[in-house]
Amino acid sequence: MEFVIGGLAGAGATIFTNPMDVVKTRMQLQGELRARHEHTARYRGILHATYVIAKTDGAMALQKGLAPAMLLGFTMNSVRLGMYHIAEVQGWTKNKNGNVDIKRAILWSSLSGIMSGVFGNPASVIKTRIQAAAHPSIAVGRQHKYKGMLDGCVQIYKAEGVAGFFAGVNATCTRLAIGSAAQLTSFSAYVTLTTKLLLYDISLSCKNVIFLVSSSVQKRL
Repeated sequence: MEFVIGGLAGAGATIFTNPMDVVKTRMQLQGELRARHEHTARYRGILHATYVIAKTDGAMALQKGLAPAMLLGFTMNSVRLGMYHIAEVQGWTKNKNGNVDIKRAILWSSLSGIMSGVFGNPASVIKTRIQAAAHPSIAVGRQHKYKGMLDGCVQIYKAEGVAGFFAGVNATCTRLAIGSAAQLTSFSAYVTLTTKLLLYDISLSCKNVIFLVSSSVQKRL
């Protein structure tokens, strides 16, 4: 059940974060493989990039790649949170006294991050390529003209084979291993510490607040 809940939460959040993901992708590709003096800056910042994309490609372009982005959010969060929850329930993250063992928590949270990266990478590849596709006047980097997620799957498989779905998987897994280790380990440690200080099990709302705090730790990495 934790797999499904975590996945749905990630997919739902994607609806609101996808526009910024499109902007991020376009800005990161700006000047790809070129020296600073060899390209014209299409985007001068987040707000300017948002305006340019909406004006040139249309407002709906800010939701490009939403389907694979939601699939990515579901897959990564369901695998990552679900796997770590199983480790917690089985006691694999705790010592003999029942307390959170930092080393074990880091191990299992890192492994859960790596596995989520492996399962989510195909959706990530399709999402990024769809988001990068732009009007010729503001196009940056290599352009992939996919009609949608399924068409992207077909074209990638025909041109690159199965390996094409795992482009950049090493970097993805490394980032998620570090991020998950920081987020999930700090979350477990905070919950344990708070419970000990209050002398009773904390509520779900308190755990949600702690999860947001631990998430901020991950984002700083």
